[in-house]
Amino acid sequence: MICGVGGQDGAYLSRLLLGKGYRVFGTSRDAQGGSFANLQRLGVHSRVNLLSMAPEDFRSVLMAMKAAQPDEVYFLAGQSSVGLSFEQPAETIQSFMLGTLNVLEACRMMDKPARQYHAGSSECFGDTGGAPATETTPFSPRSPYAVAKASAYWLVNNYREAYGLYACTGILFNHESPLRPSRFVTQKIVQAAKRIAVGSTEKLILGRMDISRDWGWAPDYVEAMWLMLQQDSPDDYVIATGHTFSLQEFVATAFELHQLDWRDHVLQDPKLFRPSDILINCADPGKAQKQLKWVASLQGGAVVQEMMKPAGAGNVCG
Repeated sequence: MICGVGGQDGAYLSRLLLGKGYRVFGTSRDAQGGSFANLQRLGVHSRVNLLSMAPEDFRSVLMAMKAAQPDEVYFLAGQSSVGLSFEQPAETIQSFMLGTLNVLEACRMMDKPARQYHAGSSECFGDTGGAPATETTPFSPRSPYAVAKASAYWLVNNYREAYGLYACTGILFNHESPLRPSRFVTQKIVQAAKRIAVGSTEKLILGRMDISRDWGWAPDYVEAMWLMLQQDSPDDYVIATGHTFSLQEFVATAFELHQLDWRDHVLQDPKLFRPSDILINCADPGKAQKQLKWVASLQGGAVVQEMMKPAGAGNVCG
């Protein structure tokens, strides 16, 4: 059962699991009214059994669990934008905290044990000063989104220790694809470069460009999620490429792919700066590489290049 099946990761994970012979149930707040465009773009919509579920409502979660009777549960639901979390802090924190708690409680009450994956975030680490973050790096969240993800992480750890649940958290660094919503800066950049390349006279307006992130390829990362639930015992893992790429490099690469100089088309606006931001995030995915035998196939500029292609084209995991 994939909670939040309509998002980028939910869609790629559905495709991966269906390819492995799974019967996939996907939840959304409105399974009947949703368009599930990402599932359609990947050609798997008709093969996913859709259920309506409100993660903040325990009865709704329990009913979905009883209907699916899952062996594995992937909790990917929640408000996924760091920037938007400053505008909607209560909604963001509620979506992750209550959703995570309700899934853990529902799994604890089920007669049939289910292995659980919970989506963590590198944002929990805050600014590590350029030091690569590992599974033992202390959390120092700097946004409502990060606070919510850090709290959910400790809930998962508590339930694993207190009740012996097979529950783990993937602490994922940034991962992109053509399925990224347009509100994410990476998709904003890619789509603007495409339009300008075919004649648009618009300017791409961005906030800070001196930030650096570890950007990976989303289809790789859902494979790591699956691998976490195939281990003998549950554990938490940092999932990343291990390579950091600046936003300016990301922008330059996107425009270079269209034979354009980004400096002719990009402006900065201080109004887009966040109240607080992480200058650089770095990761050490050594534990995942050693224990899961997982290695990212793409990083940095190669991710930008793949984002230029239609969803479902190019590099595919699994």
